[in-house]
Amino acid sequence: MEEQSTKDRNKETEKVMTFWDHLDELRLHIVRSLIAVVVLAIVAFLNRQFIFDSVILAPSTSNFFTNRALCRIGEWLSLSALCVDDMKLEIINIKMSGQFLTHMYISIVAGFIFAFPYVLWEIWRFVQPAMLENERKYSKGGLFTSTFLFLLGILFSYYLIVPLTVNFLGTYQVSESVTNQISLSSYISTVVSLTFAVGVVFELPILVYFLTKIGILTPEFMIKNRKYMFVILLILSAIITPPDMFSQVLVVLPLVGLYELSIGVSKRVYRKNLEELS
Repeated sequence: MEEQSTKDRNKETEKVMTFWDHLDELRLHIVRSLIAVVVLAIVAFLNRQFIFDSVILAPSTSNFFTNRALCRIGEWLSLSALCVDDMKLEIINIKMSGQFLTHMYISIVAGFIFAFPYVLWEIWRFVQPAMLENERKYSKGGLFTSTFLFLLGILFSYYLIVPLTVNFLGTYQVSESVTNQISLSSYISTVVSLTFAVGVVFELPILVYFLTKIGILTPEFMIKNRKYMFVILLILSAIITPPDMFSQVLVVLPLVGLYELSIGVSKRVYRKNLEELS
């Protein structure tokens, strides 16, 4: 009886040690990820002029690539709403430490974006020992796909949604007697939130994959509610774009394509689940 009790205590100690070993391993992965974010944030901090003038503030100027391209398209289609020849967007700072804190904030955001692939890789390294051989093989593809979709969403938002939103909201007037003076914090929060939000939205196929894999979501459900999703996407595009049909279509088509891709992913995973059960 005493011997059995000793064995139980030894097993319990082994489990505790294994648990703490896992925590220690997780700590190492988190520390390495944070170091990568901090190092890249410092690089971004030291390149202030490029980060702000050429990246963050660029969508608010008429010389930005998207604004010039839309202006050419607007001239070709006789849609003056698309052309931004003289965007008079005055961005001001109203806090003593506002510009310095904004500089710090943007540097950290840039560090996280640049380090995102490495952070995902560190997460994969932590969980992959618990995976089966075939799961480990497929997870590598999922790691690449997740990184690709997130960065694609960031680029899509930055080059299309952000300039359209800045152009519309920054120049909108309820009366000619009211001028727009946009605070730096308001502009930055709009650009960052839009960019990150769309980046996360582009992870929809990955989310659908896992939800279908565990049986929470089915392709039939997505197909059945497709029309409601299209209405939501149209409303969203109407809010963030200038009041013309071309801009709305320009934004909504990639989002619709993303939803259709997610349906295809769900169908494939659902069919595979049925094959494994049969």
